[in-house]
Amino acid sequence: MLKVSRNRLNNILVPILSIIFGFILGAILMLAFGYNPITAYEAMIMGVFGSPYFFGEALRQATILTFSGLGFAIAFKAGFFNIGISGQLLAGWVSAIWFALAFPDLPRLILVPATLIIGMVFGAIWAGIAGALRAYFGTSEVIVTIMLNYTALHTTNYIIRNFLAVGNTTERVSENASLRIDWLTNLTAGSRLNLGFFIAIAVVVLYWVFMTHMTSGFEVRAVGLNPNASTYAGMSAEKNIILSMLISGGLAGLGGAIHGIGTFGNLFTQNALPNIGFNGIAVALLGLGNPFGTFLASILFGILDVGSGFMPNRAGVPDEMASIVIAAIIFFVGANYVIRLLIDKVKTNKKSDLEGGEEA
Repeated sequence: MLKVSRNRLNNILVPILSIIFGFILGAILMLAFGYNPITAYEAMIMGVFGSPYFFGEALRQATILTFSGLGFAIAFKAGFFNIGISGQLLAGWVSAIWFALAFPDLPRLILVPATLIIGMVFGAIWAGIAGALRAYFGTSEVIVTIMLNYTALHTTNYIIRNFLAVGNTTERVSENASLRIDWLTNLTAGSRLNLGFFIAIAVVVLYWVFMTHMTSGFEVRAVGLNPNASTYAGMSAEKNIILSMLISGGLAGLGGAIHGIGTFGNLFTQNALPNIGFNGIAVALLGLGNPFGTFLASILFGILDVGSGFMPNRAGVPDEMASIVIAAIIFFVGANYVIRLLIDKVKTNKKSDLEGGEEA
């Protein structure tokens, strides 16, 4: 029991120390280039928390990061790297907007859920392609999902230009398809925070229930830990590979649908893959695959992303420095074995000091 408690403590300390070390490294780099890190971080934090609008925007950004983070996390738990979150997000976004524009007069209670389901389904299908190829042909899901990312990008742009818009932007969806809520918009001084934030919280809880209290979730984790032993125990590796990828893509697609009808209300041609998909990978890693940790990490990244816009004007620091801080945090998360080594070293030293004191 004591060992389990220590492991949980270590799991909490690793992301916290990763964040601290990331900010410290960012501060060192700012000092090296002649900038004041205290002023920069103050501008970032106060810019977000000092304004209801920008705080709402940070939570809005965290909403989509939660879906992309959970999407990556469940595939990672099953032992796969779903690098195609951005493409699956785009698949959900374009399908949701297309459906919402096709049926603008449906009642809101029908149109909004139907639109979200459409986005989730298409995101799942897009990820399911990589899952099926991995399950039955042993192809690398990393390579396939990367290729599918660019397929989704160019297909989306083709659909927009040839079916959904005259130029590079679609029409806005009707009010019946919007996730905007007046009281939430007014509360955050006109920000784009929407109903998707509460959907994200509900999905976090459902994800936790699925992974910890349901047989299917246990099998997904078991296949990720040891596919050979799982197969020997009667679990179908192929089924769980495809299931994990379908859920992964479904979560990303749902995030894309919410991004479409909640944040923007339309769809426009993309010059590149949405960074929010790749940042979701970082969020999942920082949250160590835990849904609640992923949600908190999403809020942190939302604050960093929105707050970075205040650094140039208020502190004279390029907003790229915020990206450096995020990259540093990701680096320390990726090198978590170094942090665990430091934690073990500190514990060993304390134990030696205690033993030395008792002998004395």
